[in-house]
Amino acid sequence: MIVVTGATGHLGKLVVEGLLEKLPADQVVAAVRTPEKAAGLAERGVDVRRADYTDPESLVTAFKDADKVLLISSSEVGQRVAQHQAVIEAAKQAGVGHLVYTSAPKATTSALVLAPEHKATEELIEASGLTATILRNNWYHENYTEVIKQAAQTGTFVGSAGDGRVASATRADYAAAAVAVLTGEGHEGKIYELAGDVAWSYAELAAEIGKAAGREVTYADLPADEHAQALTQAGLPEPVVGLLVALDADTKNGLLAETTADLRTLTGRPSTPIGVTVAELVAD
Repeated sequence: MIVVTGATGHLGKLVVEGLLEKLPADQVVAAVRTPEKAAGLAERGVDVRRADYTDPESLVTAFKDADKVLLISSSEVGQRVAQHQAVIEAAKQAGVGHLVYTSAPKATTSALVLAPEHKATEELIEASGLTATILRNNWYHENYTEVIKQAAQTGTFVGSAGDGRVASATRADYAAAAVAVLTGEGHEGKIYELAGDVAWSYAELAAEIGKAAGREVTYADLPADEHAQALTQAGLPEPVVGLLVALDADTKNGLLAETTADLRTLTGRPSTPIGVTVAELVAD
């Protein structure tokens, strides 16, 4: 039995769909904070169980009889370590045979602003003694959804990433890799650095948006303080502004640029080009 946490989230629901293509529905458990949101899965025979990262007892119950658990990292930046620790301890208490975790690129050594919580989680997993596989997902194309749509309408977008490159892939690509690990053999103890086949710059992203929108689109590279000012003027709250500017600095420094073969090896196909996602979003 395979349990997917966050099963109604963007990544989780794709993993569940992928599992249902390979396994009977009664072998898949959708662990979700709000079971009502997974009613459609329950109707298809998936075992829907309540699992709240802040409610350890719910996690132990959700993991009952699980052979494998996919821990999809929490979206609550700043609270992830405690939440992930609750999942790890519940998995150990429930006797889970194999824990799979979605981490960040080079999490234990990278200066990436989001890496510390993933590093701490990987260390907790190692200390737990659980058999585990770490999926270090690079960026998702979908992280740029709002930027792409806005730029297609206005003809420009701003940032402070310079010529930095991003080796991103789609959520569906990363979900397919997770499904391959959860349903395959020989992945225990492995760490996979998952990234797209091609790393692109913001200028190249602008060109792809322009191609899809049928107009000229430019990327305006700003100093970090001016980028922060622009985001603030656009109405974004201070913590979000700080995070986005820090992420562009990390991009500029090459922390998201490394391509690897791990993703296409696990999925058996090339990663989705950024241009494909751009075209879909602009046409939407």
